[in-house]
Amino acid sequence: MIFLDEAVVHVRAGRGGNGCVAFRREKYVPRGGPSGGDGGHGGAVILVGDEGLNTLYHLRYRSIYPAERGRHGEGSNKTGRSGSNLDIKVPPGTQVYDAEDSTPVGEILAHGERLVVAEGGRGGRGNARFATSTNRAPDRADPGKEGVERRLRLELKLLADVGVVGLPNAGKSTLISVISAARPRIADYPFTTLVPQLGVVADGPSDEPFVVADLPGLIEGAAQGAGLGHQFLRHVERCRVLLHLVDLAGETGGAEDDLSTIEHEMEAFDPELLSRPRWIVGTKLDAAREERRKHLRAAASRRGLEYREISSVSQTGVRELVNGLRQLLVEVEGK
Repeated sequence: MIFLDEAVVHVRAGRGGNGCVAFRREKYVPRGGPSGGDGGHGGAVILVGDEGLNTLYHLRYRSIYPAERGRHGEGSNKTGRSGSNLDIKVPPGTQVYDAEDSTPVGEILAHGERLVVAEGGRGGRGNARFATSTNRAPDRADPGKEGVERRLRLELKLLADVGVVGLPNAGKSTLISVISAARPRIADYPFTTLVPQLGVVADGPSDEPFVVADLPGLIEGAAQGAGLGHQFLRHVERCRVLLHLVDLAGETGGAEDDLSTIEHEMEAFDPELLSRPRWIVGTKLDAAREERRKHLRAAASRRGLEYREISSVSQTGVRELVNGLRQLLVEVEGK
């Protein structure tokens, strides 16, 4: 499935039905009086959270989303049928803005959560509503009101328990393919992961599963839009815990520089990200350079962060990392 984390949609709520002007005319019922019914209300447009979705791609090929209009009122005091609401499914983590002025409309955070983004028009009153002691035969009725019509910009920020960050080729995709059933693209060149990938880590029936997001590699200047830029960084905001991967098999020295590059970009985008619970993980332990291991361990110690080392190929340290993350998530949940 193609990943799409932004979409613009045109929504139109249903118009209310017109009220009816009618009079009761039956044999043996003289001066039956007004009997025009009210028009039905127009349907609303509602966004509904669906945990089975993790992209806005399904909204790409439809130009307008109209709800059903209300039916007109009828004689014999019959109220017109109200129009059906239009439900649009979106993944949890979707934020909604007015496309014209970027005013926040709301957000969907959970499965089944509903957000009304366009109210339907009210139905008009029939002439039976206007009967009084002095006006027993009113010949007026209200027209139905127009429903709300607007353009919306939807922005998806993935909801994940653990966000895996790091420079390109730090081993993020390999790790998530080992600990979950996700199968991201893996190759020996940078930027093989062009879109975020989600994986569910579930070891056994007694272990609480958690969601890991393999986020595309950052480069220097990402906060200003270089590389994948904000397309990556906005997804980090919704992760409860960050796993910062650094390649131990890279050039001699420079491990802390690799670490600092990502930190600077996260801080430039949102300073709060650096206060998020974060672990430093040295990857590719099976081909590690001892100098990089020493420098990275020292850098983590100076920052007061937990440090782990793993090899996704030989799976050295991977099980311990998963168990540690599960415990960390329990602690974060309890705060």
